[in-house]
Amino acid sequence: MAEHHTGPIETGAPMDYKEHEKTYNMFISGAKVGSAIITALMIAMAAGFFGHAGFLGGLLIFIILSIVGTMLAR
Repeated sequence: MAEHHTGPIETGAPMDYKEHEKTYNMFISGAKVGSAIITALMIAMAAGFFGHAGFLGGLLIFIILSIVGTMLAR
């Protein structure tokens, strides 16, 4: 029932390590920018809902923090 292989099990195409690095770097950049935007959204929502900023103040805080956060994430 069990087969014993002596050679490599998978003999597919050679790995493209440069493409792997590019994909990994894009994923890390997206995760950093996404985290910065979500953090800015949470702060803006807290300022708008619980503070005295209101909708427009919260929107302004979100825009400013999104820009600053994405600049710092790079």
